[in-house]
Amino acid sequence: MSDQQSDASGTAGTPSEPAQGATAASGAAPEPEAGPASGSSARESGATDGPARASTTRPVPSQKPGPDVPEVPAYMRGPQQGDVWQQRARKPQPGVLSRLRPASPPGVTPGTLWSVLATALVSALLLGDGLGINLLVVAVPAALAAFFAARSAGRVLRPWTAVWAVGGLALLTVPALRDAGWPAFLAVVSAIALGSLALHGSRSWPGVLLGSVGLFTSAAGGVRWGWRGVRERTGDSRGRLRTVVRTTVMAVVLLFVFGALFASADAAFADLLGDLTPDLSVGEAPWRVFLFLLGAAGALAASYSAVAPVRWDRITVRPGTARSRAEWAVPLIVLNLLFAAFIALQLVVLLGGYDKVLEETGLLPAEYARQGFWQLLWATVLTLLVIALALRWAPRGGQGDRTLVRSVLGTLCLLTLIVVASALRRMDLYVDAFGLTRLRISVAAVELWLGVVLVLILAAGIFGARMLPRAIAASAAAGVLAFGLISPDGLIAEQNVQRYGSHGTIDIDYLRGLSADAVPALDELPEPLRSCALEYLQRDLSLRETPWYATSWGEARAREIIEGRPVLNQGTECYRVGPDVDDRDGESTYDPY
Repeated sequence: MSDQQSDASGTAGTPSEPAQGATAASGAAPEPEAGPASGSSARESGATDGPARASTTRPVPSQKPGPDVPEVPAYMRGPQQGDVWQQRARKPQPGVLSRLRPASPPGVTPGTLWSVLATALVSALLLGDGLGINLLVVAVPAALAAFFAARSAGRVLRPWTAVWAVGGLALLTVPALRDAGWPAFLAVVSAIALGSLALHGSRSWPGVLLGSVGLFTSAAGGVRWGWRGVRERTGDSRGRLRTVVRTTVMAVVLLFVFGALFASADAAFADLLGDLTPDLSVGEAPWRVFLFLLGAAGALAASYSAVAPVRWDRITVRPGTARSRAEWAVPLIVLNLLFAAFIALQLVVLLGGYDKVLEETGLLPAEYARQGFWQLLWATVLTLLVIALALRWAPRGGQGDRTLVRSVLGTLCLLTLIVVASALRRMDLYVDAFGLTRLRISVAAVELWLGVVLVLILAAGIFGARMLPRAIAASAAAGVLAFGLISPDGLIAEQNVQRYGSHGTIDIDYLRGLSADAVPALDELPEPLRSCALEYLQRDLSLRETPWYATSWGEARAREIIEGRPVLNQGTECYRVGPDVDDRDGESTYDPY
């Protein structure tokens, strides 16, 4: 068979061009000469080097004639199996959090597991009756769980981590001291934010802003991490787990039996035991189970954040396009001139033109103060926004550009501080005319904090902005702590009582809605105002049956005052005490704001 093919190739190879074409088609190199000599050489090579040629070249398959089959259109073709398998073989892209977390965090340590269990038990037993010192009691084992987890990951305690941790625990003292719910809520939210910052260790603007809520991103991962650790520890040590369960059950049984015997033997011990132990009932079982799971999930989230923190600082924000000096500075210089003109007018008013301004505008002093405070507050907020945008587009050519930026923005900050002082002065006049309320004290506190932020920005312009994000976060937490410690409701009641002594006007209907923190100040009012202001609070306190761990110091002090001097039943006399009547001249002093 091979010989016949060789003869045929030799015969066909007599013309030179067809031989070259056949050789090229078969994949062999072209011969230098054509003719019978080339055919004989092909036969010799085919006889001697046939296997080697077959291993390096592929024969062209012969095309057999057949019926013409039309090509299938693309839209009728089925899916290609290769593409499907390739799609299934693709690995999912990691998310943002996966790229910012450590790839393989260490497992759960026994100390972390026991601390998480303690947090869950204390949450189920103490948090169902209200908020007080029980929040601190729950926070201690949760902090220990995070500490053990951080130590297993090799993390060390840094100064700012200690600041955030101590600040968070200090904020949790506000619910233990104050009965008012709104400052307690602000304190709890701020404590969670500081705890999250302590666990993630952020320092940049994205890190501080996102790290304050980063604890919630660890909730699901913390539960999975904790469950995996429990399975690993109980998978090959079921005997140890059974021992722990038997020991716990035996201890609970002994405490129950002997506690019941001692309680029945001594009434004083029974009262002490009843005050110390939570009041549990079957109807509260779902609520207690929810608190148990919530405490466990929170402790696991804190521990997982400690062992695998999200590095929010790796998120970078690109700086804006630098502008030229004239394009950047001219609008800000015009704004500075506007601020200076406004402040100059304020100085003229304060130095003697106050009555003239009121005469021309036809406004009362309180109306003039109220009309300007809210505008100045918004002016302060917008100025901070302008400063942030100006820093983003500031020229960054060299030392001259830095000097220009510091001069223009420093002047703007100083002028804005004077605007803040003017706004606070207007609020003082406003409160003196209409009294202090929760809204007024809140916005005044915000305006004061904005002034602190401006001072920190000025300091950053002089000493550098490396610590500015953390400094502003710390100032906000300190402001919330101070706001809770001064007792806003107590301060509102005290100011209104003093104002009644000087102006003879008081809004009893508004003071009735304050918390128990206002009782010491309202107790100084004469009758029937005292009883009218405290009747709702006395009724509310008599309906509460909170244990010691859910009772604030403000509530305990209010109970002591009212029990020492009970509220008198004034009947219809309280309806005659209007909220907006001046006892001296009958002029209305009510203001809805």
